[in-house]
Amino acid sequence: MKLFLDTSVLLAASGSEKGASRLLLLSAASKGWQALSSPYCLAEVEKNVARIGAAAQQAWRRDLRGKLTLVHDCVVLDRPLTFDAMKDKPVLITALAAECDVLLTLDRSDFGVLFERGVYGLHVMTPGMFLRRSMNEGWR
Repeated sequence: MKLFLDTSVLLAASGSEKGASRLLLLSAASKGWQALSSPYCLAEVEKNVARIGAAAQQAWRRDLRGKLTLVHDCVVLDRPLTFDAMKDKPVLITALAAECDVLLTLDRSDFGVLFERGVYGLHVMTPGMFLRRSMNEGWR
C-alpha cells in the first residue's frame, strides 16, 4: 500500500513521540506500507521543523527523514480536478500521479471535504483514521 504523507503529518511525526503520525512512519515498512512524500513537502518540513524545537529537528533528521521514499513533484493532472486549496494542490496532484492509495494529512480545513469521498480512488484521511481503518479492515 502506497501512503503519501503531507507536510502536516511529517511535522507532527517530528514533534510528538507518541502520536499516530510518528507511529505510522516508524512502522510503515514492517506493515508493508510504502511511506512516500515529495521534495515540496520536505522543503516545507525543513523550513518549519525548527519552530517545533530542537528535539523535533533531531528526530526528523535522525529517525524520520530516512523512512521516506521521495516521488517527483507533479503540478499537472490529466484529469479535471476541482480543489480550491491552491497551496495544497501540488500535494494532491503528486499523490495521484504517484498512484498512492492514501493521502495522509492533518489539514482538515483544506482536505476535510475529501475525507469521506476521496478523489479518483485516492483515500484522504488522518494518520489516526488510517491506523484505525487498517486495524479494522486489515489494510496491507
